[in-house]
Amino acid sequence: MRVVNTRQISDCIYRLALKAGRTLTNSCRAALENAAQQETGAAGFALSALLENADCAARENMPICQDTGMAVIMLEIGQGVYLEGAPLAQAVDDGVRRAYADGYFRKSICDPLTRKNTGDNTPAHLHTEIVEGDKISVSFLPKGFGSENMSALKMLTPAEGEEGIVSFISETVKKAGSRPCPPVYVGVGIGGSFDGCALLAKKALLREVGSRNPRADVAKLEERALREINSLNIGAQGFGGKVTALGVSCEVAPTHIAGLPVAVNIQCHCIRCEKEVL
Repeated sequence: MRVVNTRQISDCIYRLALKAGRTLTNSCRAALENAAQQETGAAGFALSALLENADCAARENMPICQDTGMAVIMLEIGQGVYLEGAPLAQAVDDGVRRAYADGYFRKSICDPLTRKNTGDNTPAHLHTEIVEGDKISVSFLPKGFGSENMSALKMLTPAEGEEGIVSFISETVKKAGSRPCPPVYVGVGIGGSFDGCALLAKKALLREVGSRNPRADVAKLEERALREINSLNIGAQGFGGKVTALGVSCEVAPTHIAGLPVAVNIQCHCIRCEKEVL
């Protein structure tokens, strides 16, 4: 049994939050550069501006986007770990609170009805999973709501199959248009339950842009959905062009014989995700 004080988790989240708020992932940066090489005109100018903004944020230690997001934290905790110290959720929120204060990040979390801001960007949105081993894998995803608001979930019928899945993914991006600040990254959850497929879609956004699901049939579905989206001609920032999405990542889980849940979680061009293993 390995003993881990939750203060270590808090400090880890503090580090990840500060870096994520200021830095694009390497795969996002590469995908944007590739897109910029394909586009001309207004779309090409927009992509160049996005890359310049990323360079400026990293150089000046400033937030890469004014929407520094809801703090989404996913923890894979080895069953050989014993946690001591403050309650886990409390430790997670402490890390978020300190990072958003020290990084001068915008605090965006509020009561859904009164709209009163909590003032420190907590509570974080925390997901935990018990896995083998004695390590803790920490993923920090600051999720802006320009893109989150464009996400959707649909309970398809089994008969709709792959055609229905790809159509729903493409239609969701089409309806979103320029609002989620394209080129977007599309996370898709297929199967599970109503709530489970939404979590799968969020997990899909943790993957590197351009990666493929190890299942060949799912990988082909990802490629097909990406082609469909990029034929929409929405383009960078809605200026039209070849690249509306940088990538599509799908995660799947077994579901009920009577259902086919599908969730589409849209991420803007500003992909910020940091990971660490404790």
